[in-house]
Amino acid sequence: MHRKLRLRKREDFNTVYRYGKSFANSQFVVYWRKRGQKGSFRMGVSASSKLGNAVVRNRLRRMVKEIVRLNASKLLEDTDLILIVRKPALNMAYKEMEGSILHVLRKAGLLKGTKPNFTGRNPSSVQGRRPDKRNDK
Repeated sequence: MHRKLRLRKREDFNTVYRYGKSFANSQFVVYWRKRGQKGSFRMGVSASSKLGNAVVRNRLRRMVKEIVRLNASKLLEDTDLILIVRKPALNMAYKEMEGSILHVLRKAGLLKGTKPNFTGRNPSSVQGRRPDKRNDK
């Protein structure tokens, strides 16, 4: 994955976590936020130390980045996204992992031609955060 397409700074990650939206399946969680600047999407991958040692975590990160790189043309531009790897992803083959990542991105509405799937619930409850009271004037 190109250097320009990566989220690298802690500040960028925190902004996406704080102001972004999220969706999940049993293997992955995706947080995303629209950016004001024009350009391609930027992505970061998070794998907790609970998943295994550094070798295991880095292998998972490399696989996720490669899957996203190969499907980059399907992703919406002008977004920052973070993919968090969950423990069930450890036992997945590459093709299963690809299907699971595309599923969570489709569910979030991050693939071109898709809309977020809120499944009848209140979208603010799906985001996993409270609305910002400071902007209500």
